[in-house]
Amino acid sequence: MRWSPPSTGVRGLAARVFRGPPAAGVAALLDRLAAPPPGALAVLTYHRVDEPEARPWLYPFLLSATPAAFDEQMTALVRRHRPIGLSDVLTAHRGVRPLPRRAVLVTFDDAYRDFMENAWPILARHGVPATLFVPTGYPDVEDASFWWDRVWQAVQAAPAGAHDTRIGRLELTDDASRRAAARSLVEFHKRLAHDEALQSVASLTERLGGTARRGDVLGWDDLRRLAAAGVQIAPHSQTHPLLTRLGPDRVAAELRGSRIDLEQHLDGLGFGSVFAYPAGQHNDASRAALAQAAFELAFTTERGINRVGRSDPLRLRRINVGLRSGPEVIRAQIAFFTLRYRTRGF
Repeated sequence: MRWSPPSTGVRGLAARVFRGPPAAGVAALLDRLAAPPPGALAVLTYHRVDEPEARPWLYPFLLSATPAAFDEQMTALVRRHRPIGLSDVLTAHRGVRPLPRRAVLVTFDDAYRDFMENAWPILARHGVPATLFVPTGYPDVEDASFWWDRVWQAVQAAPAGAHDTRIGRLELTDDASRRAAARSLVEFHKRLAHDEALQSVASLTERLGGTARRGDVLGWDDLRRLAAAGVQIAPHSQTHPLLTRLGPDRVAAELRGSRIDLEQHLDGLGFGSVFAYPAGQHNDASRAALAQAAFELAFTTERGINRVGRSDPLRLRRINVGLRSGPEVIRAQIAFFTLRYRTRGF
């Protein structure tokens, strides 16, 4: 899951430009200005690829693209860039072989089932490698569902009217008010200590009347099949806590446990030295914990691109893809951040 800080300054301006009609023209102009330097790496972040109405019990704001839009994005990506795999990034990081020019890595967080059903067939058809970050404590656990999905289910199930919550009184009258309430509740709970957040979500669910249903995380059999087919799978912690909301012993346990889970379940096909921070949240302490645990690469959700050999390998930037991110928006963002880091340094 991704943390969504407020858009300010350059980021806010970029978001407004990239989402508007001039995106294609902006993308073409930036492409001409922003020749990527050697070692430049853009990383795209997806969560879910599905039709909006297909799984109405899942938190809607993690839907990255419909299958048709994703197919269009991959068509454009292959035409203008060089999609690479996680193994290529590791090889470049180790100094064995440089990245190709215009390298792009496609990543998916959380391992929702629609990755296998919708995204992977499109990726395979276009020959685009994919990296899947798995919260390893969720596959095949009967009652495992992400807390933000449980918040959404509770808000959906609540009867129409006013409801008192920890963020104040919510008026749930229609779909728009329920979506706004769910988003506010999720953002509020991200700011709590991990255990407190889980207890608060449980209390909210009981009060509003939601019934937790099994999550949609892929099982280990499916993950083994995907790994055998070429999907490069790496850990996303065990239980998806924000590492910045845990003490050092818990952080170390999450890192160690997720690596062990991959080793046990993927028959050596996992990438246990690579990590994606849950919700992208990290600090000096969590970075140090990854270094201590001998992780080679770690991905944040901080927007931008990277330069292998210069960027901090345990704080790699990514570009989040959302429902408004058409092919030209993605192209424009890659070019914008390439130009930005050429002028400011990596």
